[in-house]
Amino acid sequence: MMIPCPYCGPRLSGEFVYRGDAGLMDRPDPQAPEAVWTDYVFMRDNPAGLHRELWYHAVGCGAWLIVERDTRSHDILRAVPAKDRT
Repeated sequence: MMIPCPYCGPRLSGEFVYRGDAGLMDRPDPQAPEAVWTDYVFMRDNPAGLHRELWYHAVGCGAWLIVERDTRSHDILRAVPAKDRT
């Protein structure tokens, strides 16, 4: 799978580290009950279709990217710097 890094151009996915759903932004309070943290860490949607994911270009420019990918075909529609949050 090729990921179009906005800084380095198209790169193999092996250069990147997948970090999960790009929509998960609000972490629970550190003092939240264990059940709240269990839900936050383990209970994830498994969508079929378009999904926004957070990837880190570990063997490249070191940028955090939001990658829009179709989970059925692995086709990547776009990748943008995570700082832009578009």
